[in-house]
Amino acid sequence: MKRTVLITGCSSGIGYDTAHYLHRNGYRVFATARSKADVEKLRSEGLDVYWLDVTSVTTIEQTLDAVLKQTGGTLDALFNNAGYGQPGALEDIKIEVLKEQFETNVFGLHELTRRIIPVMRAQGYGRIIQHSSVLGLVSLRFRGAYNASKYAVEGLCDTLRLELAGSGIEVITLNTGPVTSRFRHNALRMFAKNIDSKCSVFRLEYERELLNSKEEKTQSVFTCKSDVVIKKVVQALESKRPAPRYYITGATYLLGMLKRLLPTRVLDALLRKL
Repeated sequence: MKRTVLITGCSSGIGYDTAHYLHRNGYRVFATARSKADVEKLRSEGLDVYWLDVTSVTTIEQTLDAVLKQTGGTLDALFNNAGYGQPGALEDIKIEVLKEQFETNVFGLHELTRRIIPVMRAQGYGRIIQHSSVLGLVSLRFRGAYNASKYAVEGLCDTLRLELAGSGIEVITLNTGPVTSRFRHNALRMFAKNIDSKCSVFRLEYERELLNSKEEKTQSVFTCKSDVVIKKVVQALESKRPAPRYYITGATYLLGMLKRLLPTRVLDALLRKL
């Protein structure tokens, strides 16, 4: 019998590539996307796909019910991949913008996880893969909303591992660094939508560091293709005893190591330069 996996955020990038890879390699994949146009595109490519807005409890409930009807009430794995970045200095982030960031990156992830746990408890096994980030380990300027959301995911994962011990349910955290995707494009779109950069004290720094090619060139040194993430997802799904956490990309290994080794002030001085 094919292993079943539900994946959120399959419109593009990591979610899209992972869904197709697992589908080609014998998994029964239930892919989801928020855009109905993307749902139709994924369906035309042969995937079993559902419309899912992770900020809506109603659509979470409807989608999960539909998937469980297809599987007879079981699910081997959940990959909470949906998320986006909201750039901007924290003093420029209005509270409603911060709430939107958490609605997708944290609350949606939590709601879907909370609803799948009873299913996995009943069957006595399961894998829950939570997509965090290198920015769940360290913080960068002008990423405060995203940093905070991923730090929150870290806290949820660390707690769930303790609470689910002995249940047969494994909770796995992915700390991914820069990977080729539309993440930066989408983040800049959210920046333009929600940040009044012309009236910000950081206006010149935004133009110099965030909106021009400097950041893209800096990221390109460490940027990997999505296959590095897929490799870890497969390990998380297939290992007899998966690791509780997987570092992905050189940037994550480097910054994770520096976080452990350096005094806070020294690390801060280094991170201000990135």
